[in-house]
Amino acid sequence: MTPPDITDQLKRLKRIEGQVRGIARMIEEERSCVEVLTQIRAVHAALRKVESAQMSGHIEECVLEAVNSGADHEREQKLAELVAALERFGSG
Repeated sequence: MTPPDITDQLKRLKRIEGQVRGIARMIEEERSCVEVLTQIRAVHAALRKVESAQMSGHIEECVLEAVNSGADHEREQKLAELVAALERFGSG
């Protein structure tokens, strides 16, 4: 990932951190379940964006580099990693 991408991801994660603390406060304050669930859903969506950016970074940096390198072993290894990641994280 490039430095701007890293900065963006860290900002997103800090925002998510704040959202999670906010959810804890809402629960302490006994706010309505629907309000809490709405905020939980927002955190899930924000985490999915971070996950998507990480997956894109992996594909762009690791997999494409291996594919373009011409080294069969490295290419096969990175493609296997990609397939495993898609199987593990693809169903989100």
